[in-house]
Amino acid sequence: MARILIMPRQGNTVESCIITRWLAGEGDRVSADDPVCEVETDKASFDVAAGSDGIVLKILRAEGEDVPVLEPIAVIGALGENWKDAFGTSPAASARSAEDVIEAAQAAVKAAHEAARDAQVRDGSARDGSVPAETAVSRAGPGEEAGLSPRARARAAAENVDASSLRGTGPGGRVIERDVIEAAASRPPMTAAARAAIASEDAIAKGAGTALGGRVGMADLSAPGQSAAAPSAVYSPSAAAVPSAVRRTSAAAPSTAPAPSTAGGFTETPLAGVRKIISERMLSSLAGTAQLTFNGSAPADRILDLRSRFKSSEAALGLSDVTIGDLVLFAVSHVLPRFPGANATLEGGILRSYERVHLALAVDTPRGLMVPVIRDADLLGLREISGEAKRLAAACRSGSIDPAELSGGTFTVSNLGALGVESFTPVLNAPQVAILGVDAILPRAAAGPGGSVILEQRMGLSLTVDHQIVDGAPAALLLKAIADAIADIDLLLMA
Repeated sequence: MARILIMPRQGNTVESCIITRWLAGEGDRVSADDPVCEVETDKASFDVAAGSDGIVLKILRAEGEDVPVLEPIAVIGALGENWKDAFGTSPAASARSAEDVIEAAQAAVKAAHEAARDAQVRDGSARDGSVPAETAVSRAGPGEEAGLSPRARARAAAENVDASSLRGTGPGGRVIERDVIEAAASRPPMTAAARAAIASEDAIAKGAGTALGGRVGMADLSAPGQSAAAPSAVYSPSAAAVPSAVRRTSAAAPSTAPAPSTAGGFTETPLAGVRKIISERMLSSLAGTAQLTFNGSAPADRILDLRSRFKSSEAALGLSDVTIGDLVLFAVSHVLPRFPGANATLEGGILRSYERVHLALAVDTPRGLMVPVIRDADLLGLREISGEAKRLAAACRSGSIDPAELSGGTFTVSNLGALGVESFTPVLNAPQVAILGVDAILPRAAAGPGGSVILEQRMGLSLTVDHQIVDGAPAALLLKAIADAIADIDLLLMA
């Protein structure tokens, strides 16, 4: 019997995965353990196995799509089997598109999923929130309209189309994603700036395009009306038949913004995939927390000397690969237990302070920023922290990191000092309430003997805290404690 292959859940915090490449095509024979596609999250990449022996009857989602976890991505079954039978549809529906069949079957599959989940809750087997993979699909959001599919709603929001005015071509007249795509395609072409302005409802189109290639540009937009009855800037296909409704000329003065210059070339790259997810999380972090940064520095003579001695030490000691960054991680992990208010997370209005230090380190990879976690770092020695940091960084860059190693951090260290950055404002790795930025080591003027002025090597430090939780004085004390630990790193290693 045909079986639905769903997007697996990788960790409790992963909500969707991007299909980067299909390894098997429609008609290919696969075994249960064969990988059929590669997917990635904002944290890692991994293969999805077929899960059963058979033929790939249908691929439901294309490469590059961001698919919610537990959503169908393919159908695997026996040779000659109708792939639509996996959704419980009748053979008479075989002429319908994949989207029609999937969306028509969503309600039935969702009902089965919820029934299974309810049964698990009753017998206490769903304490961790897991659900059977065979029946799991995304739940409908609150207020979901019966005549609008979830995919259509998401596409309508992305394209800024008024889906309520569309005539649905799905089962029972339901508006499906295809209807929204066709409505968006019927609009006049626009420049990227005009498209962004209309999508944010800061402007409306007032006529034909005058920009390059006949596109609607910024000069062709006007400000929306200020009254409560002013029409929305969302595009409505039903209004497109009436020129005045399409233009929706505002009573306010037309925009005087100059048309963008067409001199020189440029490249438009829509944010997508991992880059889009990272950008959304950075924006969410800044919007949802009261971030305040404290800047300081630490004498670096001893840490530089220690690093030099390690580098020339006997290989048997296992210290030659220890870096300045490793020494900073060691210092931070042994200072934090004295500051539980900063070794903490804030979620849903609940502050959780941790006894152990699960130290996250920011790692730059070809796919974007990743933040793996060194577990129980306060219990580890220098060589153990150094080895674990290198292992995690290598796994991130190769794309082989276990998603479980990218969650559960209680404090983050971001080191840009090796790149010569003198000072920066690290952004909180929410839900954590503090992050340390490590800056470059530079010579700075300092007081010497007898009132003289000397040059001293100092390491810059930038501590960002969530001011909702961490007050200024505790943050300053934590920064000073870290600076003191770095200044006396040799003594800390002997403690």
